[in-house]
Amino acid sequence: MAHLASRRTRVLTLPVGLALTASLGFLPAGTAAAAPADEPAAVVPADGPKLSYVVNTQAGHGTVKQVRKAISAAGGTVVTSYDKIGVIVVHSQNPDFGATIRKARGVRSAGATRTAPIVPQATKDIGVEQRLTAAQAQAASEDAVAGQDPLEPLQWDLPAIKADQAHKKSLGSSKVTVGVIDTGVDDTHPDLAPNFDREASVNCVSGAPDTTDGAWRPAAGESDHGTHVAGTIAAAKNGTGVTGVAPGVKVSGIKVSTPAGFFYTEAVVCGFVWAAEHGVDVTNSSYYTDPWLFNCKNDPDQGALVEAVTRATRYAEGKGVVNVAAAGNSDHDLALDAIEDTTSPNDTTTVTRTVDPSACPDIPTMLPGVVTVSATGAKNLKSSYSNYGLGVIDVAAPGGDSTRYQAPEAPANNGLILSTLPGGGFGYKAGTSMASPHVAGVAALIKSTHPRASAGVVKALLTHQADATACGAPYDIDGDGTVDAVCEGGKQYNGFYGAGVVDALDAVRG
Repeated sequence: MAHLASRRTRVLTLPVGLALTASLGFLPAGTAAAAPADEPAAVVPADGPKLSYVVNTQAGHGTVKQVRKAISAAGGTVVTSYDKIGVIVVHSQNPDFGATIRKARGVRSAGATRTAPIVPQATKDIGVEQRLTAAQAQAASEDAVAGQDPLEPLQWDLPAIKADQAHKKSLGSSKVTVGVIDTGVDDTHPDLAPNFDREASVNCVSGAPDTTDGAWRPAAGESDHGTHVAGTIAAAKNGTGVTGVAPGVKVSGIKVSTPAGFFYTEAVVCGFVWAAEHGVDVTNSSYYTDPWLFNCKNDPDQGALVEAVTRATRYAEGKGVVNVAAAGNSDHDLALDAIEDTTSPNDTTTVTRTVDPSACPDIPTMLPGVVTVSATGAKNLKSSYSNYGLGVIDVAAPGGDSTRYQAPEAPANNGLILSTLPGGGFGYKAGTSMASPHVAGVAALIKSTHPRASAGVVKALLTHQADATACGAPYDIDGDGTVDAVCEGGKQYNGFYGAGVVDALDAVRG
């Protein structure tokens, strides 16, 4: 296949030139047998690497209390406990902790959230953005017409979902907040500061909420991914920079990635629970939960991670939150019953394994109730890298593509998505990471129009209002005569676009 290699980054963003990078890994061999936690050995081993675990309990406050005692007896230290969903975050250096605690009374499942020890990690880039130069910004501003922000002429993605038309009717309500569960958001950016929701922002990296002022921001050298996502959702229409899909709503930063860019389960669980309990209406997740690209439910560790994140997303939805997530950048058909994963786990040594996504889901993307988003380019075709799959993809939205495949119409000249970067900058990125926030923005517009709507009603409107997009001609994105992906289904619903490309104008019509 002459276009993109089948790989995917942790955060679902593509670097310059759309060259995909990926790293994943595999869990060590099963731990040795150990005595039940309610019959602890006289001496609990503590000579193993310090790992983080999630322990999923049965319902009931008394059960949680009992399990906490078992955790201590097994050599674990409780970091935090989300009693409302029965998930406890634990650190332990007992190499037998997982096997031991699974036998404890009241424990449903338990698993290590990583395969590498908990240590300070060096920063590294996840994707390289194309920064907008001053000359490019000046040229764009000269093309702006009345009512447009200066860089809006370069945002081909807004008219692609009719957001430019929607803004003439409504910018969205300041009573609606979208939580960006990501690498952190720079709320000091001039295009984000007017719409930033401080009270709904947090750092969840440890698994426990840290509300220290500014803790939600990316530190120097950390990924700019979350700031870019936030701008796509809600960059203010304020006469400067770019315009978001819903420039009148609020956006919050829920930081869940380590300095190295890993999104571990304990942080992701914290993020969804925080959103549920702090007035967030919509969440955006443009990542997969490390260290596994796919988490197999029949594995005791991976299965526990699926259960923990599932509990958190369901809890959030039960509180009225619409959870939106990116489908991934591997050009995988997620409806297949066998996909080769050569990239897991990404924090130690990888192995090659064949997985069935229906039994080994990408989390949170493939969890029940989560809106799964594929990416399109400037020609409204599936982006060359985007995952797809009949029965998996709910809706599609602009994520960008190489101009070799899908070039935008002038005055836009870059096939990627332009948005905010830390430090007051602007730049282009591509990926399903960029598609998902378009959908989160449209969901926020729907919630603005229908403030009393439940999460289920907002999701129903999102798909009902989407512009049905047929599979079209055989998909040969690079024009080499070879079909690069197969779209199954009809115009109203198919594997490339789900119910269609989201429609911001319909979202504000009431």
